[in-house]
Amino acid sequence: MRLLSLLSLVPYYLAWDTLAGLPQALSQETGANITSIIDADTEAFINQVLADWKSPGGVAVAFVKRDDNGTWTNIETKGFGRATASGTNVTENTMFNIGSNSKLFTVLATSLLINNETLSPRLNWDSKVKDFIMQFNLTDPVATAEATPLDLMSHRSGYPLHDFSYRYSDDVPMVLYKMQFLRQSAQFRDIWQYNNNMYTTLSYFPPLLLPSKQPFARYVKEHILDPLGMNQTTYDYNLANSNGQRADGMAREGLDVYKDPFAGTSRAAQYWTSKTGGEDGSVLAGAGGVITCAVDVAKWLQMLLLDGVNPANNQTVIPPGVLKKIASAIIPQTGAPDWPEYSLYAYGAAQLQITYRGHLIIEHGGFIRGFNTQISRLPYDNFGVSVLTNDNEYGKVIGEIIKNHIIDKTLGLEPIDWNSRWKALKSIAPTRATPRPENVTLPSTNFTKLAGTYNNEGYGKIELCLLAPEDPNPTASCRDLAANVSTILPGAVRSGIPILVGAVDSPWFSHIAVEHFNADLFNVSLFISTPTNDSSQPYWTYNDKRQSDNGMIGEADVEGDKVAFGLAGFWAGLWDGAAAGVPKPTGNTVRERAEVYFEKI
Repeated sequence: MRLLSLLSLVPYYLAWDTLAGLPQALSQETGANITSIIDADTEAFINQVLADWKSPGGVAVAFVKRDDNGTWTNIETKGFGRATASGTNVTENTMFNIGSNSKLFTVLATSLLINNETLSPRLNWDSKVKDFIMQFNLTDPVATAEATPLDLMSHRSGYPLHDFSYRYSDDVPMVLYKMQFLRQSAQFRDIWQYNNNMYTTLSYFPPLLLPSKQPFARYVKEHILDPLGMNQTTYDYNLANSNGQRADGMAREGLDVYKDPFAGTSRAAQYWTSKTGGEDGSVLAGAGGVITCAVDVAKWLQMLLLDGVNPANNQTVIPPGVLKKIASAIIPQTGAPDWPEYSLYAYGAAQLQITYRGHLIIEHGGFIRGFNTQISRLPYDNFGVSVLTNDNEYGKVIGEIIKNHIIDKTLGLEPIDWNSRWKALKSIAPTRATPRPENVTLPSTNFTKLAGTYNNEGYGKIELCLLAPEDPNPTASCRDLAANVSTILPGAVRSGIPILVGAVDSPWFSHIAVEHFNADLFNVSLFISTPTNDSSQPYWTYNDKRQSDNGMIGEADVEGDKVAFGLAGFWAGLWDGAAAGVPKPTGNTVRERAEVYFEKI
């Protein structure tokens, strides 16, 4: 644990190192003991929460606070629970992928370019993206022509999540190229819809505008991370892994929310960015590539509370007024708060503004496979708190419980039992999907004709292999998949049900399964074949549609010799990218009803 304070006679950089081990900080003015927030009671509370949720992982907490005189009375960091599948404990230096909390780094990097007077032409918040990135073409001509950096940052482009369009082989220009084929789900600037493609677009500004063509991740490192002394933070998986501090994203194999929502076998989930990027950053760096630890997040929180000033040397890192601008409400995120203690959620640019029990919070969450994070600050109350978790299924909830407990404690409010509230809510099983009929109707064509390679210009090619019934004439790749599927995807293929499975080189999933339901309707699942380092079970199957049986659907479209699949459920997929109230596509044809339409080639 680290608990620090500035001393009037000790330079900040010395205080940071020499006071790291003290159990309590000292007041600058009096030398009196300052109350720790992450004290024995808080530690016991956090450990109990992890136990109650049967968490396979752990958490790292950062807490910073200033008094009315501007003195940092609390800089506390501590780890709890398990960091890795091998049993390593979480510490304040454990490295977590922070998911969409990376987006604030992207916004602030863009703000530095906006304030760079040497660039010509000058980029502004209200510049037309198309004027700077010629490859920026969307299916909506209005959004193409009018979208600004602020539109992209605030998720009001009119486009939902199209995350599954990404491939490991993609670079940013390829992502930009694909965007012209992705279907829009709402009008431009009409509604908030989460979309990572737009943050990938923003990450293209540094190499495009700077004479040096500096890669995005290196630009962030040079102009934000290094000046703040965030020396452990990186976009590079291998670098984060090199010092033995990287956490595994922990998940629950075999979790059945209809029997016990808190059970399951602890497994490490596959790290999503481990294949590409290096220190230049992967194609998804701008949307969710940052890997960091509680010690560095404490510095980040201090800078945010100081409106862009480095707490170590009082030098400006982020131009004045930027943080206020991007935290200001641009578009409503939700129609109603989740709990009566909260206000409506208003989204800015990678910042969410709410009130909690009458206190303003500026925050953002982050999820990426195996990790959930929350970074929050209360500017009028002069403190910030971050909770980094490596619990895939319930990390978001665990983070909220711990965050609210610390906020209640810091503000001196009567504590709310958020743990019991959330446990009661998550103990309610989701509605069961309609079961497959006993007497099914076969599809419009035979299953062997459905096998083959399909293409969507925005999503790429997928070869669907017929695994049941057995394909009499499989390709070599399908023959290999059929021979190994029970090993690499245990439990994915259910006996007696026709199914097509395809391997996909995607950061989000390794295989897509299209299982027959009835007539031309199919259930669609996205799986990740994940090594276990256990010879008795070499792989486990991570289901990217969580643990309920309500997933995506596919609809076969057969007309003569032409065969296609229309897929739906992607828009409101893992991260609810299509906001409440956005209607699903409708129409008289499969193509019209599909969010993504794959044609057999």
